[in-house]
Amino acid sequence: MSPDPLTDLARLEGVPSSLAAARDAVDLLLRDRGVRKISPEQVAASLLTGARASARLTSEPDRWISGAVRLSTELPSLAAMLRVAPGQALARAHTLAAYDQVSTEELGRLRAGPDIARRMAGLSDLLTRRSEAPALVLAAVAHAEVATAVPFGSADDLVARAVERMVLISSGFDPPGVIATEVGHEHRAEDYRRLLRAYASGTIDGVRQWILHVATAAVDGAAVGVGKERLSPAE
Repeated sequence: MSPDPLTDLARLEGVPSSLAAARDAVDLLLRDRGVRKISPEQVAASLLTGARASARLTSEPDRWISGAVRLSTELPSLAAMLRVAPGQALARAHTLAAYDQVSTEELGRLRAGPDIARRMAGLSDLLTRRSEAPALVLAAVAHAEVATAVPFGSADDLVARAVERMVLISSGFDPPGVIATEVGHEHRAEDYRRLLRAYASGTIDGVRQWILHVATAAVDGAAVGVGKERLSPAE
C-alpha cells in the first residue's frame, strides 16, 4: 500500500463509481454548493432525522434516543474539533450519547486494553493527516473503526455514526450537515450490520463492501429529511 492507505481503498473495484454517484447526489441537494441557501432550521431537522434513525439502529431505541438527539445538537461543533483533536471529540461525543446511561466515571473514557489504544491512535492519525482520498472513504473507515473496536463499551454505535457525519461536515463534502447518512444505514439495516462484520474480518473485500455501503447511505441521506424541494433559493 501507499503511504496514504485511504487512496488505495478509494481505487478498489466499484468504489470510484460509487463515490462519484454519492457526490453527484449531494451536489444535487446542495445545488453545486452555493446556488441554494440552507436555513438553520433545515440543518436542525436533518440532524434530528439522523439522530432518530441512529437510535433505531440500536438494540434499545427507547434507551438511546435521548443520547442520540443530544449528540446531534453538537455535531457541527464536534466536526470542527474532530480533525484537530480527535480524542477530545470522541470523548465528548460519548459523554453526550451515554449521559445518564452509564456511570459518570465511564463517560468519555476509553476501555482499557492495548488493542483499543492502538486502534484509536491509528484512527486519530487518519483523522489528522493530510490525504487526497475522497472524504467518504475516511468517513467510512472512521465509522467502522469506532463501531468495531467498541472503544467505550457503551453507545459506541451512536458515536460511530456521528463520527461519519462529522467527517463529512469537516471535509467539505457536506458543509451544512444536511446529509442524513444514518437514514441510509437504517434503510439497509441488515446490510449495515453484515458489512460492519465484513469490515471487521480485515479482508480487503470486506472493507471494499463497507465503503460501497457508506456511499449508498450518502445517496439515501441526500434524498430524505431536508429534501431538494425544501431548500430555499439563494438571494
